[in-house]
Amino acid sequence: MALHKLVVDDFYDTSFSLLAIHCELEDYRLAYLLNKHLDLNLSRMDRDLDYKYFAASYSIYEWQDIENETTWNLVSNVCKREEDSLQSSGSLFTNQNKVLKTFYLLPEFKNVDYLLKISDETLRFKEKKVLNKIQSIPQVITSYSIDVEDLKSKDNLIF
Repeated sequence: MALHKLVVDDFYDTSFSLLAIHCELEDYRLAYLLNKHLDLNLSRMDRDLDYKYFAASYSIYEWQDIENETTWNLVSNVCKREEDSLQSSGSLFTNQNKVLKTFYLLPEFKNVDYLLKISDETLRFKEKKVLNKIQSIPQVITSYSIDVEDLKSKDNLIF
């Protein structure tokens, strides 16, 4: 009897580019500036990305360029959430201390503020040109391309 083995990793297609953006702006301001400088039409999606059993949610903006068969996604890499600390004070009265926890969509890039995912089926996307336009925005500190093949947490980018 023959034994057949199915490797699921073969089905994962990385037909997208991923750009890292370092920026201190709020997500809606960055989306506005990207729309203005790159001639996009990013708009906030109805639901945020929720990971780790709703412990972390990341804002996401999307635009589907039907003419060029390209989908643009701007997603926050950082989620800061205030939680109650689990410390026993040993006293009768509870002392509620709050702890600020930080979660990352891509933990291997903790210093990246935003990610720009460009899904391009036709391979007409000019990455260098887009990077130059993003870096020309005065509020953006820097931007660069991320190699998707080397990411350990690339499953977080499936949305």
